Amino acid sequence: MNAVNEDDDRAEEGDMQDMNGVIVPTLSSDDNEEGPSTHDVTEVDDRIPGGSSSGSAVAVGAKLVDFSLGTDTGGSVRIPASYCGIFGFRPSHGIVSTSGVIPMAQSFDTVGWFARDFVILKRVGKVLLKLRDDNPVRFSRLIIAEDCFKLSSIPSERLTEVLISSIEKLYGSQKIEYASLGKYVEDNVPSLKYFSNTGTKNQEDIIPSLGALSSARHLLLRYEFKNNHSEWVLSVKPDLGPEIAERVWKALQTTDEKIDICYSLKTELRTALNALLGDSSILAMPTVPDPPPKLQVEPTTRDNLNARAFSLLSVAGVSGFCEVSIPLGTHDGLPIAVSLLANHGSDGFLLNFVESIDTTLKRQ
Repeated sequence: MNAVNEDDDRAEEGDMQDMNGVIVPTLSSDDNEEGPSTHDVTEVDDRIPGGSSSGSAVAVGAKLVDFSLGTDTGGSVRIPASYCGIFGFRPSHGIVSTSGVIPMAQSFDTVGWFARDFVILKRVGKVLLKLRDDNPVRFSRLIIAEDCFKLSSIPSERLTEVLISSIEKLYGSQKIEYASLGKYVEDNVPSLKYFSNTGTKNQEDIIPSLGALSSARHLLLRYEFKNNHSEWVLSVKPDLGPEIAERVWKALQTTDEKIDICYSLKTELRTALNALLGDSSILAMPTVPDPPPKLQVEPTTRDNLNARAFSLLSVAGVSGFCEVSIPLGTHDGLPIAVSLLANHGSDGFLLNFVESIDTTLKRQ
């Protein structure tokens, strides 16, 4: 078995070697968590492969390795997994050690992993998560975030039909429920009102409450990046590419205004989603609302696609819940995926659940 990891992911090398992995360090990364990278390509040569861990994802998708590690602060495991048509797992925040990883934003930093095959995804998970022997899946219900699927530019039935069919076959239709995630978050996360006028409220292709959630995440990420790296940036003055330089400069201008509210919002969201899911429910939503964009995309279009993507990715990112991106084949020749989320600390349960439905998922 081969394994590839980002060069900052040294924390888990010992565990990987214990499972007879071969560590091959340093893959392409844009070293930033604010938007997808354009360094590599997917199977479709004119498309972006994802975020800062895209090198790891491409290595798996190209069958160069069986699995790889990557960091996910904003979505850099989940986006590349979706764009490259492979599995990607973002663990519960704080569950997998980030020792040895240069921090981006401690409130969101995680070490995740990729695989083409679920058996390998779970095997890696058992090592990184230090899971004990499997317990029976105690699944109670699948909650489909109906509004999030309607947001997708991919027909919602293309994303949900196979998943629903698998659940009905294995557990019965009574295990499936539908909910408006945006409305639930709006009603149960009071601190969102402080971020409701940050540019997404009147954007029709973004769910307002999830857009506000993303804005809070973005502010806190920039603030923590500034605290971690401003001294180095100002003293070394690194030669950065134009896009990265602009993002770093904006981060350095961040003040502590609303930062306390951001931390309160994180707690409120985790409490709200804990009440929704408990220890035995799964939330289903698109990993990202759009297929991989073209390499040469207009800046305005790119910014809109990023805003739409982060509005969904911020649900797990801000709450700290675990999330797995599951490939569902292609639509119009491009990879598509669905994500399943479970409560913080329920990583083993989520892996067991996906294992239970994996053989019945007929990817098209």
